[in-house]
Amino acid sequence: MALLLLVWILNAVALLVVAYLLPGITVASFGSAMVAALVLGLLNSLIKPVLVFLTLPITVVTLGLFLLVLNALLFWFAGSILKGFEVAGFGWALLGAVVYSIVAGLLASLLVTP
Repeated sequence: MALLLLVWILNAVALLVVAYLLPGITVASFGSAMVAALVLGLLNSLIKPVLVFLTLPITVVTLGLFLLVLNALLFWFAGSILKGFEVAGFGWALLGAVVYSIVAGLLASLLVTP
């Protein structure tokens, strides 16, 4: 349970880093980042598998690159439904989703002990 809470906090920190690096993405506060990280986690665990299954032919034809579009759409959707988290457009969502994945992965790698 403590590990889950720590990962959630690290994802919120990653979201704040993304907002700091990219001018098209804004996060109002750390609390907003926590809510946005929770919503992004829920969207990625509940809705993304369904979307991946439905768009499997396009994903195969594009050699998996369409998964970047799905990530961007979910990132953009989260920005549109939350008050303290805003994404300026699809291009910022695409770039934000990529940077968020990289930063969150780097932060999560700090938790793994050899």
